[in-house]
Amino acid sequence: MEETTPVKRLKNSLTKQNLWLYILSTLRRKKVYAYGLGAEMEKRFGWKHGLITTYVVLYKLEAEGLIASEYKERRKYYAITAKGRKALREAKEYLKRLAASL
Repeated sequence: MEETTPVKRLKNSLTKQNLWLYILSTLRRKKVYAYGLGAEMEKRFGWKHGLITTYVVLYKLEAEGLIASEYKERRKYYAITAKGRKALREAKEYLKRLAASL
């Protein structure tokens, strides 16, 4: 069954435009390096995004203190911080309330 245009717009806004939610959720489970993050997210959530976009969002999340990075064997690994866990929890609660009210 083909999706309607409004549903396509909804999926876009809930995925690509809110990539930070998916990144924090993925990092909640384990540390991941940027290049491997795309494959991990595709496996968990079923959609792909651009690598450059990933780096932009990672830099923003790190600047906001939601994630932290460390180098291991020439790769920069990212992990969620306590502040990031709080932000993710708040976002999930908001989405649950929103879905319940629809």
